[in-house]
Amino acid sequence: MKTIYKSLEGKEQILNQYEEYLTQFDSLIGREYVQTRFGSTHVLIMGKEDGKPLFIFQGGNCINPVTLSWFKGLLEEYKVYAPDTIGHPGYSDENRISASDGSFAEWTQDLMDHYKIEKCAFIGPSYGGGIILRIAAFMPERIHCAVLVAPAGISLGSKIKMIKEILFPMVFYKINGSARSLRRIADVMSSNSMNGMDESIIGNIFKHTTLEQEMPKLTTAEELRDYSAPTLVITGTEDVFFPGNKISQKTQGLLGDRLELKKYQMGHFPSAAHLEKIDTDIKGFLKNHY
Repeated sequence: MKTIYKSLEGKEQILNQYEEYLTQFDSLIGREYVQTRFGSTHVLIMGKEDGKPLFIFQGGNCINPVTLSWFKGLLEEYKVYAPDTIGHPGYSDENRISASDGSFAEWTQDLMDHYKIEKCAFIGPSYGGGIILRIAAFMPERIHCAVLVAPAGISLGSKIKMIKEILFPMVFYKINGSARSLRRIADVMSSNSMNGMDESIIGNIFKHTTLEQEMPKLTTAEELRDYSAPTLVITGTEDVFFPGNKISQKTQGLLGDRLELKKYQMGHFPSAAHLEKIDTDIKGFLKNHY
């Protein structure tokens, strides 16, 4: 069977950190496996039992609880469904599916149908934002409203800058396990604000997995011609992967009057202070549109 992990020991380390991260949530956590046309998907279910349904997708090359923790403030009001993205670190099947066609929309359709959810709100950070854009392109009628945080699928940062500031230190880290190299990557990703636990997880994923290198397809206006849901896009001006200034310009052409835009001086991983602002932004947006 194909695996994204380089060793069983490495996989165990990452899944142990997954379980450790879950202890940070105050909410009761339900867990189940849903069979989809692409394979088995592990889903975390938490929040208000009778709350409106809210799907939250994880960031890519990460574990679900890390980016899910950015939105803990929503658990009091909404019933959250957070699937481990198939083909990424976590408990879902490890076969990768294309982020360039309708595959992720079909995967989401299977999950929504399983939970008998016809239409709901979605939140997606990074790669998860790119998944939402695939849903918007192929299944727009299932989105009530959407929040994209530092999203993939709109515009990319400078390849030269990513090679210099992320790829080269990653190579050194993989060769010699240099703590300095890992810290350099963490600082670039978070604008010097990443906590030690997240840094350790990122390091283990770099070391023990084959990273997903295919980012979600850059979305076109033609693909979104039938998409009319209100959409909040939150970006960081210091984001090395998806720079806020480029994302802001591109989204205005893609989403027009359906767009609400927030831009902060933050990296790809928000700081604790920025997460407080993002929490306020999202709560206000959902109150108005959901």
